[in-house]
Amino acid sequence: FIVVWLAAPLGTRRTVQRETPRSRFSYLVVEIAGYYLLFAAGGMGFLNQRLIPGTPLFVWAGVVCTWAGIALAIWARWSLGRNWSARITLKEGHELIRSGPYRYFRHPIYSGLDLAVVGGALAIGRWRCLLGAALVIAGYWMKARREEALLRSQFGPAFEEHVRETGFLLPKV
Repeated sequence: FIVVWLAAPLGTRRTVQRETPRSRFSYLVVEIAGYYLLFAAGGMGFLNQRLIPGTPLFVWAGVVCTWAGIALAIWARWSLGRNWSARITLKEGHELIRSGPYRYFRHPIYSGLDLAVVGGALAIGRWRCLLGAALVIAGYWMKARREEALLRSQFGPAFEEHVRETGFLLPKV
C-alpha cells in the first residue's frame, strides 16, 4: 500500500490550482490526530482500555475490513490516473472520472481509507482507536466537501449530474 501511494505522484498531470495551506491544515490536523490515536501505543489512561472484545471474530472482521478498505482505496487511486493528488487540486486537462468505483460514489479513496481505519479500530478494540477512526473519518469528510466545491466550480452541470447519480462516501442505493 505504501509503495503504491509513494509512487502515485509519478506521472500525474501538472497542477494548475491548489488549495491554500490554511485550508489543508484544517482537515489535516484532524486526520493526523485520528491516526495518532489509532496507532499510538499505551499511556492514554481509559482511552487505552478495550471496548470491543479481542475475540477472533472481531479481530478477523477488523482485518477483513482493513484489507477491503485498502483494496478499494488502491482501485480508486488507479481509476483517477493522472488526475490524482494528495492535495485538493485541479490538474492541467483535469477530467471528471466516472468509471471504476467512481461509478458508485464520489470519494472512494476516502471511503476505502475510512473502512480501513474502522477495521483497524475493530481489530484493536480500544477506545482510542474508535475515537481515532472517528477523527480520521471527520477529516476525510471535511476534505471531500472542499473537493466537491472545487469540482462543482470546474465541471458545473456535469458534476451536478454525477452528484445525483452517486453517493458521497457510500454507494447510492
